[in-house]
Amino acid sequence: MANDKMMAQMGSKPGFIAALDQSGGSTPGALRLYGISESEYSGDAEMFRLMHEMRVRIISSPAFTGDKVIAAILFERTMDGEAKGKPVPTYLWEDRSVVPIIKVDNGLDVEKDGVSLMKPIPGLDALVTRARSLGVFGTKMRSVVNLASRSGVAAIVKQQFEFAARIAALGLVPIIEPEVSIKSPDKAGAEALLRDELTKALAAWPNDRKLMFKLTIPEAADFYAPLIADKRVLRVVALSGGYTRAEACRRLALNHGMIASFSRALAEDLKRSMSDAEFDKALATSIDDIYRASTVKA
Repeated sequence: MANDKMMAQMGSKPGFIAALDQSGGSTPGALRLYGISESEYSGDAEMFRLMHEMRVRIISSPAFTGDKVIAAILFERTMDGEAKGKPVPTYLWEDRSVVPIIKVDNGLDVEKDGVSLMKPIPGLDALVTRARSLGVFGTKMRSVVNLASRSGVAAIVKQQFEFAARIAALGLVPIIEPEVSIKSPDKAGAEALLRDELTKALAAWPNDRKLMFKLTIPEAADFYAPLIADKRVLRVVALSGGYTRAEACRRLALNHGMIASFSRALAEDLKRSMSDAEFDKALATSIDDIYRASTVKA
C-alpha cells in the first residue's frame, strides 16, 4: 500500500526531489558551505555526524514536507540513521510525506574517453535489499560526461542500465544519472549523444518496469521531452550541476515536465549559525523557488 502511494506521488504529484546524498568526497565542501570548516572536526565519524545533524535539521524543518518536496535522496549513512527517534526513511514518509530514495554508487572511476564511469558496486544487491526493507522507494547512481565522446557516453549508458536492471529486479525504482558537466566544452553536443544513447537503451527496457532519469538541465529547452513522454519513465528530474539556485531555476523553468532534484542549490543559503527561525525561513524560500521552477513553466 505504501509503495503504491509512493509510486503515485512520484509519478504525478507537483513538486521536486531534495538531494541530500552528499557522500565522503563531497561532504567537506557541503559542510564548508554550511559554515563548518574542516578544522572543526577530525575524522570521518565526526564529519558524518555533523552532516547528519545538518540533514536532520533540513528534513525536520516546517517547510520540508510532501506539499512541495515529493522525495528526498539519502546517503547510505543517512538511511541508517535516525530523525526524531525514528529511522530516517520512516520519518520522511510517515511524518513528512516525503518519499525516501537511496544513493547506491561508490563514486566515480578515473576519467577515460571523456567520461567517468561509476566505480564497481560489489554490495549493490545487499544494499538494495536492505533499503527496500527500510521502506525506501528507489535508488540513484551518478556518472559524469565531460566530453562529447560517443563511445564514452555509450559506455556510461550501458553501465547505468545494467545496474538499473538489477535494482528494478529487486523491487526498487532506479534513477539513472549520467550528469553532463556544465563545464563541458561541447555541452550541447554531449547532450545530443546522451539523448540518443538513452533513447536506444530505453527501447529495450521492459514495459512493466519504471525508471527515472536525473539529467543536467539541457542547453536546448525541452530537449528531453521524448524521454519524459515515455510511459516507462516515471519522472525526468534535473540536477543543479554547480549552477546557482537562481540560474538553475531559470533554466529549469524552460523545460516542461522536468522537475528539480537539487543539492547545492537547495542548501546554498543555509548556515549552521542561523537561529531556527532564520534557518526555516531561508529553507522555505529555497523550497518555494525550486518548487516554482519545477511546476510553473515559461
